[in-house]
Amino acid sequence: MIPAEFNYARVSTLDEALTLLAQNEDAKILAGGHSLIPAMKFRLIQPPLLVDIGRIKDLSYIREEGGQIRVGAMTTHYQIEASDLLKEICPLLPECAGSIGDMQVRNKGTIGGSLAHSDPAGDWPAAILALNAELVAVSKNGERTIKAEDFFVDLLTTALEPGEILREIRINKPNGRTGHAYMKMHHPASGFAVVGIAANLSFNGNNKCKAANIGVTGVAAKAYRATGVESALTGVNLDDASIGAAAAHATDGADANGDLFASADYRRHLAEVYTKRAIAAAMKSVPSA
Repeated sequence: MIPAEFNYARVSTLDEALTLLAQNEDAKILAGGHSLIPAMKFRLIQPPLLVDIGRIKDLSYIREEGGQIRVGAMTTHYQIEASDLLKEICPLLPECAGSIGDMQVRNKGTIGGSLAHSDPAGDWPAAILALNAELVAVSKNGERTIKAEDFFVDLLTTALEPGEILREIRINKPNGRTGHAYMKMHHPASGFAVVGIAANLSFNGNNKCKAANIGVTGVAAKAYRATGVESALTGVNLDDASIGAAAAHATDGADANGDLFASADYRRHLAEVYTKRAIAAAMKSVPSA
């Protein structure tokens, strides 16, 4: 439980951090540290340099700008959970944040660190996928925007390139009659999602589902959009039968994980069950016509 030897640099600006990353390709970024430090203690990773970005105040914010919700990468889970602005215009984010770990984790852990780590049981990826978010990455070469569906590449692997830092998450402000929910089965020891489902639904005036976005975490090596569920929900008046038929597609095309706590078959079953629950909860949150 003792990490290998490493150098440590604490920076106060984004430019300082980017300069160090450009000069040290194998360096790792330290944000909240809840994923990186345990991995280092087990020597699963042995970075020669840690670049601590925890004191870059410009990376911690929640604001509405240009019809978008913008969340800085160093914004903590608790800041998102407690945000009155998000509770009003994008309640899926506070709901997801409130399900993460315990109070200590939520006060220290950051949304950007969690997304960049891309843990297959992390909570944020499901919500980010369901909200069709965009993620802004920066490096010494400039910035680029990555769609959420392209960001999660594989187990603990994202589309971030060497030298890049995740700076911001952007989400289009929901319009019209929409409903959101995040439902998960907590692992009793870690609090991670054995299975987690984020549902983002929009409805037209006659209560027919106009569009559906379903993000899934905990099932496979990376979070994914349940496109089979989305297609089955779109254009349909939702009831128990149509929701159940749609939820049966929750793991279409997914190679489900199996471990000591939950077999692959059990995870597939849980994904269907929690997809039904998330859709039902999202429907209940839709304002009356």
